[in-house]
Amino acid sequence: MDALAGRRAQWGVVWQRAPEAQLRLFCLPHTGGGAAVYRWWAQQLAPAVEVVAIRLPGRETRLREAPYARLADLAPALVDAVEPWLDRPHAWLGHSMGALIAFEACHLLRHRDLPQPRRLFVTGRRAPHLADREPPVHDAPAPNLVARLRALGGTPREVLEDDATMSALLPMLRADYAVSETYRWRSAPALDCPISVLGGADDPLTTVDELQAWRRHTTTECTVRLFAGGHFFLHEARARILPAIRADLTFACPSAAGRPAAPGPSVTSGLAGTTPSGRLP
Repeated sequence: MDALAGRRAQWGVVWQRAPEAQLRLFCLPHTGGGAAVYRWWAQQLAPAVEVVAIRLPGRETRLREAPYARLADLAPALVDAVEPWLDRPHAWLGHSMGALIAFEACHLLRHRDLPQPRRLFVTGRRAPHLADREPPVHDAPAPNLVARLRALGGTPREVLEDDATMSALLPMLRADYAVSETYRWRSAPALDCPISVLGGADDPLTTVDELQAWRRHTTTECTVRLFAGGHFFLHEARARILPAIRADLTFACPSAAGRPAAPGPSVTSGLAGTTPSGRLP
């Protein structure tokens, strides 16, 4: 494996190869998440769309690597790694912290005059120009950080209560929180790609107004949809959300139509699905 292929394999995981796909979807995880959370998405969207699940340093097979704690350092390294994958139309999806990373990566692609995304999906994250409402925890005592994780759900109780496991995970978790909590938006021209915004009706980290505020960051269409669930609605109610994502990908690249799908409801037409009961996969 040459150096270029090695770097690409480090950063991106293709759980389901789709050599005939007309579009690639780069998927970025939430705080503490890894590439594994997008395995199901890859299986469902293939063969029309090839999902590249981004594996950030400090987790999974990259556990021994130092995690990034600043988005200004992370975004250039990520774009360097994915550049060889930009040989076909592409879109980006990020949840929570991942939404910020995807947003900044799309801006960097334009700055470097690289191929532009067909669409950006942001989920579980207020618009980037809005300040956080929660006190920072990236440098807080460990019990405070664990309490934040517990309040958001999505992390199994047995993990939170295992001191050895949490001790091993804390450096990565602190770095991930620092990526989001130290981020400061700088005014820049809006993106030229459409933005799809998805939110959880019971997510304590976002309000409808904060989701709708993403509209200022695109020169074109911005679709806002609200689904039943909390902060991790994207994974808890994924079967209900998939049709909306597939429909928007089809709009972005008609040849990536795949299986028929109908778009999910907007925030003005009620909730999609029922209250989910599952945890993170």
